[in-house]
Formats: sequence, structure tokens, C-alpha cells
Amino acid sequence: MKVEKEVTVIGGGLAGCEAAWQLLNRGCRVIMYEMKPECFSPAHTSPLLSELVCSNSLRSNAVESAVGLLKQELRCLGSLFMEGADKTAVPAGKSLAVDRHQFSEYIQDKLMSFGKQFRLINEKIEEIPQSGLVVIATGPLTSDALASDIQRLTGSAYLYFYDAISPIVTADSIDTSKTFWASRYQEGDGDYLNCPLDEPTYASFREAVLNADKVPLRNFEKPRFFEGCLPVEILAERGELTLLFGPMKPVGLKDPHSGLQPHAVVQLRKENSSGTLLNMVGFQTKLTWSEQCRIFRMIPGLENAEFARYGSIHRNTFIHSPALLNERLQLRSHPSIFFAGQLTGVEGYVESAAMGLFSGLSISHLLEDKELSPPPDTTALGALIHLITTPGKKEFQPMNINHGIFRPLEKRVKKRERGKEYAQRSLVDLNHWMDVEKLPTSP
Repeated sequence: MKVEKEVTVIGGGLAGCEAAWQLLNRGCRVIMYEMKPECFSPAHTSPLLSELVCSNSLRSNAVESAVGLLKQELRCLGSLFMEGADKTAVPAGKSLAVDRHQFSEYIQDKLMSFGKQFRLINEKIEEIPQSGLVVIATGPLTSDALASDIQRLTGSAYLYFYDAISPIVTADSIDTSKTFWASRYQEGDGDYLNCPLDEPTYASFREAVLNADKVPLRNFEKPRFFEGCLPVEILAERGELTLLFGPMKPVGLKDPHSGLQPHAVVQLRKENSSGTLLNMVGFQTKLTWSEQCRIFRMIPGLENAEFARYGSIHRNTFIHSPALLNERLQLRSHPSIFFAGQLTGVEGYVESAAMGLFSGLSISHLLEDKELSPPPDTTALGALIHLITTPGKKEFQPMNINHGIFRPLEKRVKKRERGKEYAQRSLVDLNHWMDVEKLPTSP
């Protein structure tokens, strides 16, 4: 199929920008439609591309973890997302976290450096273009009008779930005499500010959360939360100890004031490189703003906390990819249309960028009359693609990358060694796949 070397990318988030980067570096012209700043979704506030709307953490950076391995694979493939993250990283222990403003600026500047080859149109697009190659990467907050057009095109009903974002507090409003810096199981100062709670304080806090006013859902909406990112009030409802095994887990921490492990802990992580903003780790919530202000100030050290951002709730939308997409992320019924990012049913920043990267690679091959095969499911990238494009799944829910979706190891390995074995096998197989597909290690 002969087509012109011009591609339309709808959506300027992580996936759309990564797809554009791969295409631009392979000689394609890219027209990107991004509705900001003309129109903002309920969760977006920045006019910049690649805005991180939830946490500023990209999770573990250790290659032995599934997400750390996916990061390393993206680095091998010349990912702009990973280049930007590494350039704008802030301290976060074994995790990779970024200064979100610097990160978005870096991504946007890199794309704009292509001059006339990259055209950014800041307007809301409500219909899928009828001609040319198109990447739909509008993310989990796709506008109602465009979502309806996608639904018309696919003939498939949408699935949905709800995701909530954590509050951010100003560092200078925290009473540090009641807190301590530490990372779990590490000696000395760590990368997390810890607010310790004794048993009575924890019990009072949980009781307040249970009885607090929540943001109501609309009448026609049913709550279906992503299990890996449950609101704190849902965890509180599940049992007296559930929070202690989740975001308020005290294990691996010792309060220097008492010399003992606290009953519960609330951790805060630097949100920007200057450390003036701190994110309440794992405290995504759908409490009303007034209740957040009242209840979160019950936490020792946060009595006078000033909130730079309250937590909020928003709808995440995704398609039933196994029934709709082939292994190149093309819509089976309309091969000129590709999907990328969280719309495909992956969950998480890194996973979304990975789908953008692969859609860009797929299209660049198509423009050269080639067909790109996906990497094997022994790799993190290949396992994700296999997960979302293998037909036959009646029930399909978003998922983060995890070792459970990889092809099983060929030999029995002790549990603590499995991550290392997955990583070694993956990187060997990824390099072999790149050689076969004639992919350079960077665009």
C-alpha cells in the first residue's frame, strides 16, 4: 500500500508524543492535534505536551522489576519519553520520578525542534480524519465527541473504569519536627518524608475517611476502579488493616524520635527538583476538597498543610483491544488507523509511552512497504502487545506490566532470582529482534 509520508497524531500526551518522535526521526511529517490550551480535560492543567496528570513517579527503575525492564527496553529503542525522564529525574529512592514541568518542557522542545516537519495544531478534534494514516492517542480522558466517533467506527461498546489522583502539598507548610526522611530498609536519610501515626491516630484517621463526603458519580456511571490504584477511601472500607498493607504501610521504617516502627506511616515524595512540592504517595482519592483539607490535616506534620493540588476523580476510557487491534496496533477493520497509549488497555505512564513507540515504529515500516513484527513475548514490550492484541478475551481490563504476562521462564528459578532471569532473557531477545527488524538502537 503506497501512502504519503505524512501521519496525523491525535493527542499530545505521552503516547502521542512518543509516536510522533519515532516517526519524525524516520523522515515522516507529523501533524499533531492537541486540544490544550483551547480546552482542558477535568484532570489537565498545563498547556504543555506530555503532561503527567497523576503521580510524578514512573515506578521502579530496577531492571529486575517488570516496569524497570520495560524502561530499559524503551531506552534501547531510542524513546523520547525515557530520554526526557532521565534528563529531568528527581530523587525517589529506587524509583524513577521526574520534575513534571521540566519533563513536559523537554518533550515539547524536542518535538518543536523539527520545525516544519512537525506541525502542532491546538484545537479539539471531534472526528477521525477520513484519509491518510492516523494515530489515535487521546488517552483515558478522550472527549465525548471523539469517543463517540471511535465507537461508531469500531462498532464496539466502550469499557471504562475510574482513576483518582493524589494531593500535592507545599513543603514549607509541613511541620518537619513530627516527620522524618527515610526510604524503606535503608539507613540514614532517604527520599521520602514520613509522617508516623500511632494506633489511636490511625484509628481516628480511618474513621474520618470512612465517614467523609465523597464526590458522587453521575447517575449513569458505575464505579469500576483499577485495582492497582484504588482510592484511599475504598481501601479504608475493605477492612481495619487494609491501609496498613497499602499506602500507610510502616514496615522497613523506624521513627528516629521513638526508635520504633510506627503503627502507620504516610509517605510524601518530592514532586519537583527544588523539593518545594511533595506528593502524598498512594493517596489517590475521591473525597471532596473540603474533606481532604480537613481529614488529611489529621496526619502528624500536616496539621497546617497547604494543598497545591487536591486529589480528584476522573473517568478513564479504553477500547476492547483484543477484539479490535492486530499485533501492529492497527484497527483490523480500518488498517490506516492505529491506536496508542492507555486507550489500548495498558495502564501506567511507561506502558502508555511504550504503545506510542510501537505504533510509531509500525507506521514507519508501513510507509516503507514493510510489515513490522512485534518483539517476542519474552520481552516486556512484546508481552504487553501480546496481552492487548490476542483475540478471544471476553473480559478485558487495563493492566500494568508485570512478570505474570511474560512467557514463562524455561527453567525453574528461585523467586528472588526470577526478575534478573526475566531481564537477561528479555534484553538478549530484544536485541535479536532489533537486528532482524533492522532497528537501530536510537532513532
